[in-house]
Amino acid sequence: MKFEYLVEDQKYIPLIATWLHKEFVENFKPGISLENVVQKLYSHKKLEFPITIIAKEGDQCIGTVSLFENDFKGMKVKPWLASLIVDKQHRGTGIGKGLINEITNVALNMGYKKLYLRTEHAAEYYKKLGWLFIDKRTDDSGIETELFSKEIN
Repeated sequence: MKFEYLVEDQKYIPLIATWLHKEFVENFKPGISLENVVQKLYSHKKLEFPITIIAKEGDQCIGTVSLFENDFKGMKVKPWLASLIVDKQHRGTGIGKGLINEITNVALNMGYKKLYLRTEHAAEYYKKLGWLFIDKRTDDSGIETELFSKEIN
């Protein structure tokens, strides 16, 4: 398995956009189109927000994770781990943890000592990885979400 920046291999953007749209947009923000997600991914960078890392096995993209400056408008902290997805066929194999480690290293290299995340349905997964629960809040779209943080080094 190999990790790389999405900006360095943009041919995976349509696939990743489809995953993100299905997992995070359809159920929570139905007014956002798939094309809008595609366009946002083309704006992702390598060393400034937003940043996306992909996991590849051979020439197949099998997962993705992003680092956002802010993923919850009610909190003025940064950066935020976001949009972690592993292809269904590869779940339970440690790829998600590997992606988290890669994006954590990116944050560390940018000088950050703490990461944040929000989740609507994966709180137990993050707790098992040592993330600390901060609070349960409702975002500006009316979505109830759980907020977590983790010291990184």
